[in-house]
Amino acid sequence: MTKQPPRPLTLRDVSEASGVSEMTVSRVLRNKGEVSEATRLRVQSAAKRLGYVPNKIAGALASSRVNLVAVIIPSLGNMVFPEVLAGISEALEGTGLQPVVGVTDYLPEKEEEVLYEMLSWRPSGVIIAGLEHSDASRAMLAQAGIPVVEIMDVDGDPIDACVGISHRRAGRKMAQAIIGAGYRRIGFLGTKMPLDHRARKRFEGFTQTMAKAGIEIADQEFYSGGSALAKGREMTAAILARTPDLDFLYYSNDMIGAGGLLWLLEKGYDIPGRIGLAGFNGVELLDGLPRQLATMDACRREIGQTAARIIAARYANAVMPEAEIVELTPTLTLGDTLIRG
Repeated sequence: MTKQPPRPLTLRDVSEASGVSEMTVSRVLRNKGEVSEATRLRVQSAAKRLGYVPNKIAGALASSRVNLVAVIIPSLGNMVFPEVLAGISEALEGTGLQPVVGVTDYLPEKEEEVLYEMLSWRPSGVIIAGLEHSDASRAMLAQAGIPVVEIMDVDGDPIDACVGISHRRAGRKMAQAIIGAGYRRIGFLGTKMPLDHRARKRFEGFTQTMAKAGIEIADQEFYSGGSALAKGREMTAAILARTPDLDFLYYSNDMIGAGGLLWLLEKGYDIPGRIGLAGFNGVELLDGLPRQLATMDACRREIGQTAARIIAARYANAVMPEAEIVELTPTLTLGDTLIRG
């Protein structure tokens, strides 16, 4: 079953919504000519509310789309996203489509800016990380009239298609493994989660499962900034200085988990007897550690490949099927740091 793409918004729509002429709207959006500040703000507000993005393709190409796929991710420093990009590139090879990357730094306002700029060049599709966006970003995506695939997460309400894992289910699965192995004094170490929605959802699934077993998180340690080995070392030292009887540490990602593992080994901790630990993402870095860190693969390359195939199929067939959700299943690896129950 297919659905009709939304009618492209025009200057007239913004003109009617803001109560000024189309010429005035054009001046404001092109930042040309004299317009009062009040009028400028009224036009910008109307355009943002509607999700209108001006078309930068001029002349005969004005109604066309370029063979680019806008790929919008929160970070290139995080080891997770380059593998997603690799999957996208592999799947688009030979399709005539090329990915173009924008980075948001996990900031909703920057996501709006990146999305606005990319949509103004009329790409043939958008692949964007996460399901949580500002009202302005959601409006732009909904009105774009092109395939939109939100990736990395399926716990939410997609605009069009989405490909990812259930982070709440991943958190529950990890909690069940830890409980089953007999650990009871558990600490959590991770990012400040208001901006990292996927980490937040894993934490929710994790703590809910713990609560059902009558276990509360004994201590928590949070940090800002990119994932790094040094952060993991610092956080592990801090949480164990504060709560030395913890018998398990659950890290929101593998990078800080690897740092914690190295610190614990240096201090002579018995792993996983005295203390167990686990991370998330299944990054290749773990293969070079003295012990294999327990972790969960987030299906990164497969997510990128699947999202790109959806875009390519719709581009080739010029159809907009009903919204589709593709949920992938992550694999839990117990490694050497989680006693097998």
